[in-house]
Amino acid sequence: MHKTLRLTAGLLAVAASFTLVGVAQAQSTSNNTNAAPYYRAGGSYFDFNAGKSDYSLSDGVGIWDKDDSDNAYSAHIGSYFNENVGMELGYTDFGQISRAGGSTKARGISLSLVGKFPVSPSFNLLGKIGTTYSDTDTSANGFSGIQTGSEHGFGVNYGVGAEYAFTPKWSILLQYESHDLKFAGDNKERVDVTSLGVRYSY
Repeated sequence: MHKTLRLTAGLLAVAASFTLVGVAQAQSTSNNTNAAPYYRAGGSYFDFNAGKSDYSLSDGVGIWDKDDSDNAYSAHIGSYFNENVGMELGYTDFGQISRAGGSTKARGISLSLVGKFPVSPSFNLLGKIGTTYSDTDTSANGFSGIQTGSEHGFGVNYGVGAEYAFTPKWSILLQYESHDLKFAGDNKERVDVTSLGVRYSY
């Protein structure tokens, strides 16, 4: 319990720092009349994304109904420190799949180093790498051989994507992310998410 409270407090502090950095950068760039129409050095943002998750998990012993994917949703808040590099705090709900006569669901909080490569004033290529703190729940038939219960822990995440800005503040995102999540039995498995989203920059 105390560990969870400390983690939550730390993540809130990171989110607050993103906001402060964004305000400072917004003030510093407001006087720059030479900036490209849709592209600014630095700046902060938040986004919301929806897509599909892909669970790479064992089926266990026996013949059971199994889903490999479900609807997934994520939200992020981030800030760029310069033209190319920043940090991002995110939350992802990976959805729930049927598996081994039961179900498996996962969600996670991520902290990532993010990068962007501007191809044009309105188009960026994106990348990220960091860590995800996952919370998973697994139920299964007792004869399946699948470990059941709740588990949580840290794992590596990475992702790539593209961003197209259709106004100075709003853009659309296409992203692929892969997260190393911890499941019952101290097993770490990857869950991938492909999503489409919208981002607001400030």
